This record gives sequence, structure tokens and C-alpha cells, in this order.
Amino acid sequence: MNEKNSLGLDYCFKDYDNPIKLFREWFNEAKKTEINDPNALALATSTKSGIPSVRMVLLKDITENSFIFYTNLNSKKSNDIKENPHGSMCFHWKSLLRQIRIIGTLDNVPDLDADTYYNSRSYGSRIGAWASKQSTILKNRDELMKSIDDFKKKYPEEHSVPRPKHWSGWKLNPTEIEFWLDGENRIHQRLKYSQSSNGDWIRNLLSP
Repeated sequence: MNEKNSLGLDYCFKDYDNPIKLFREWFNEAKKTEINDPNALALATSTKSGIPSVRMVLLKDITENSFIFYTNLNSKKSNDIKENPHGSMCFHWKSLLRQIRIIGTLDNVPDLDADTYYNSRSYGSRIGAWASKQSTILKNRDELMKSIDDFKKKYPEEHSVPRPKHWSGWKLNPTEIEFWLDGENRIHQRLKYSQSSNGDWIRNLLSP
């Protein structure tokens, strides 16, 4: 018989007061079992008028109270966030039959953090951040390749490529985090953490 937590869920849900701690444990398990990109997530944003968009991005850092990714600040996702700072993330790890959904608000990471991460990227990725006008229309692929070549000429030294002002990170500060485990006959196990007005986390079971 499988060991259970205090709420009667599979013991992988544990009994933590803080969902970030549980996220870290599930994420570390995913790193062992997912073949590609265990840090991949679906990021949902919407315009000021409520028109949604979703796309896959990569989680690059977790702090005590935020989930961080990096992108062009003029991209579609960034423009959505500037209009409407509410967003949602969804991680799905098929190898574990687990899913985590996160809802919260987004704001920019500090410049120092963006600089540190940018400088850890490959030379080609740093050049690409300069060359690509993300989400804008290209006349043809050659236009992009020429831009890449131009910036390689401008910044030929691999360790001397500054971070563009239009490239940085966003951090999602969660107000809700739901943990999901696949169940037989679609009787899934779901645990939702909701943040109260005083910052404490409240746990609730959800019906599948």
C-alpha cells in the first residue's frame, strides 16, 4: 500500500507549508527522468483586453518566491506582460505523470541578475539577442542571418558582448500553485496552494 500524506494523497505531495519547497522536489525528480528540457513550461499571457497567448519557455531560476525566465523585452510575451502583468505557467512531466500549474503576477528581474545570466550564455546566443527583433515580421531568412553577421562583426570578442537593454528577465510571483498527479480511471490527485493576504499559504484538495 502506498504511503500517504496527512490529506490522504500520495506521499509525493508531502506536507510542506510552502509550495516552493514541494516544487523544488518535483523539479529535481523531473531532472532525473525527463529526456529533454525538464525546465520547459507553457507560459500564458494576455493582452489588456484579455486576448490570450501561450508558448513554451525555459525556467532559468527559482527563488524563494518567484519563477524566472528570460526573453526579448519587445517580444509578444513581454508586450502582453507590460499591458497585463498577470500570467500563468504550466509544467508537465510525462515521465512522472505529474503537472504543476502556477498563477501570479510578473515583473522584471534586477539588472544585475539579467547581466549574470546573459553572460553565462553562449556567444551565439548573446549575439542572437542583439540580432533578432523577436516576434516582428521578417522579409526573408537572409535578413536575420545578415543581422547576425553584422553583430558578430560589431562584437567579435566572445567575452565582450554587452547585454542589450531590450533583453532581460521576468519573474512570476505566485499567488496560486497546483500540484497534479495522474490517477487511474482519470481519478487524479490535486493539491492547490493559495496565498492569503498575509502571505501564508493555504492548502486545499481539489476534485479531479
